[in-house]
Amino acid sequence: MTSNQTAIIGAGVMGETLLSGLVRAGRRVDNLLVGEKRADRAAELVERYGVAVVSNVEAATKADTVALVVKPQDMGDLLDEIAPVLRPGQLLVSIAAGITTAFIESRVPEGVAVVRVMPNTPALVDEGMTAISPGSHCDDAHLAEAEGLMASVGKVLRIPERQQDAVTAISGSGPAYIFFVVESMIEAGVHLGLPRATATDLVVQTVVGSAKMLRETGTHPVVLREQVTSPAGTTAAALRELEIHKVRAAFLAAMEAARDRSRELAEGS
Repeated sequence: MTSNQTAIIGAGVMGETLLSGLVRAGRRVDNLLVGEKRADRAAELVERYGVAVVSNVEAATKADTVALVVKPQDMGDLLDEIAPVLRPGQLLVSIAAGITTAFIESRVPEGVAVVRVMPNTPALVDEGMTAISPGSHCDDAHLAEAEGLMASVGKVLRIPERQQDAVTAISGSGPAYIFFVVESMIEAGVHLGLPRATATDLVVQTVVGSAKMLRETGTHPVVLREQVTSPAGTTAAALRELEIHKVRAAFLAAMEAARDRSRELAEGS
């Protein structure tokens, strides 16, 4: 199925990120609709993108593909609002942590296709990582449509839905872990006597460069780490402290906690 009209319901940060990515990727603005209730926000989007901003019900009525970009706790109310106008063959792309395709399918007409999506905030700079999972009424064309939608803001992987809670913990929440490490390294630089601006430049470029090495060389991170670590050198001394403070174990515990919270959100929906 090639969708003529795509609607984005929910124009928060991720909703606008998806909208701007689609526009940059060449999607025609007259083929895009936005569902947004706040008048000031609607005016902003009209001015910025020239896109039509309509009610949620109108968006769901007119579009072939509807991206639901709302908070998990708001999903039930939104589905109750738009379900009466949804039709079999239509595609719902859900971008809400912890919300299962089964939950959405139970609240919409039989035959509506659902794809569950977990993106992350680097989508803001077209470097997002999105995992997508099909629901029970989803065919390859629906999945390809959802993939094309999210490919406008980064990389897309297809995964079984049972892995989505782990994806939420790894890449969905992952940018926050990286920012936390960056923040910690900058603070360390200040403690070591560097001006904050200098420490920030050093750390940010180090992170960007390291990520680029990982992606472009395809070399295992252990090998890259060993290349930096001379016997009895400065890096070895630093890594020893990270091991003493059980940083590896702390990351595992943190990601388990995020996965468990994602499961709780699903059970509470």
